[in-house]
Amino acid sequence: MNVRRGEIVIVDFPYSDQIGSKIRPALVVQADLWNRLLDDTILAPITSSRSPNNTTPTQFFIDILTDEGEQTGLFLNSVVRCGNLITYNRNLILRIIGKLSPPAMQQIDVCLKAALDIP
Repeated sequence: MNVRRGEIVIVDFPYSDQIGSKIRPALVVQADLWNRLLDDTILAPITSSRSPNNTTPTQFFIDILTDEGEQTGLFLNSVVRCGNLITYNRNLILRIIGKLSPPAMQQIDVCLKAALDIP
């Protein structure tokens, strides 16, 4: 499946212990150039969250009641977990459900820098 940076997709996300997996949303964080050239893309998992106060510098809170949150396609307030990236085959992506705006993706960049210790 062709994807673009900032899109929210549904994937069968593997557990780190490789014992199982879970269908969940994820954010495409890889640059569009590499999404076109490579079979894999880089994803940040998205998990539900009740409060923005539970986030760290590596996480981005999505409030589904905001204009930003409405375009994500998510049903619950959620957190993008930039500290838990995964490389995923684009052909295994189940579907695209929404996207984040360019300003939100700039905030995601800050979270990615914190996760990767990039100044």
